Amino acid sequence: MTRTFIFLPPLKTVSGGLAVLAEVAAGLAGLGQDVALVLRDPSAPPLALPPGLPTVGLDAAGLTPDDVYVVPEGWPNALAPGLAAGARCLVYCQNWAYFHNGLPGGVTWDRLPVSFLAVSDPVARYIELATGTLPPVLRPAIDPALFFPPAQKPAPDPVRVGYMPRKNKALAAMIRQTTTARAVRTGLALEWAAIEGLTRQGVAQALRGCHVFLATGFPEGCPLPPLEAFACGCVVAGFAGFGGFDYMRPIGPGGYVPSVHLRDVPWGGNGFYAADNDVFGATLCLEAAAKLWNEGGPALTAALENAAATAAAYGPQAQQEALAGIWRTLVG
Repeated sequence: MTRTFIFLPPLKTVSGGLAVLAEVAAGLAGLGQDVALVLRDPSAPPLALPPGLPTVGLDAAGLTPDDVYVVPEGWPNALAPGLAAGARCLVYCQNWAYFHNGLPGGVTWDRLPVSFLAVSDPVARYIELATGTLPPVLRPAIDPALFFPPAQKPAPDPVRVGYMPRKNKALAAMIRQTTTARAVRTGLALEWAAIEGLTRQGVAQALRGCHVFLATGFPEGCPLPPLEAFACGCVVAGFAGFGGFDYMRPIGPGGYVPSVHLRDVPWGGNGFYAADNDVFGATLCLEAAAKLWNEGGPALTAALENAAATAAAYGPQAQQEALAGIWRTLVG
């Protein structure tokens, strides 16, 4: 049987990207694949590794030409053992902004015997732009047992806006200051809920108490917080980070349209989106989302239904089915 080795970067904390790599490893094991995690320092593994998966040091993996070796973008030096062994090297790009990071001077991806896997359709399109090859897509998943809507949202008076201060903190503050300065003229009463320093359960609980989620992260590969907000019954407003356009679709005409091709999806408008770094546009998007809650009616119902449909498309089963198809093609 073909073995799969997945390199985990030596990060001090378990980032979202590292967690996705661990999920992929666990998913492959669930499909009956022979999979192991590759650590630069096996004596100091990251926290929360999937139970039961073997780990091996980067210098002791014993890779062969029959093996698949997965490395995330931004760590091309970690490809060395796989390239030296002639293994099938697969770069899993979870953020397009780091795709070229770490490559030696004068070296481009087309000079290396590697293939690619993208975390979203926009990231795949970016890789195609850079390399001429459109890779398959393996999207992350959110846990529906954790992220789900409340039986009833609190009355939108005020409209509670959840946001994550760590995501472009200065821009989030500017949007908040601008909406506050305009409150007398817009008549909008907003309450701000900073979502930070919480467990995943705490994040889910906070989102269930919010009406709107302000997305301020960019660049992004396939951002999970807006998806989690959709699952918890929020309308999303703000930035897509480019990768968010895998699933973000504007409510109503006249919204921001990115230059990347938008794939066909079975859901309609689920939020209000501005160009990244556009504080002016994001302020108007946030106000539009708040007004939607104040006005209620069919427009709000449709937005929440589309949000729920979006989140449902990113469940564990969808990820597992995609993983099975990709590895079936990869290893025969």
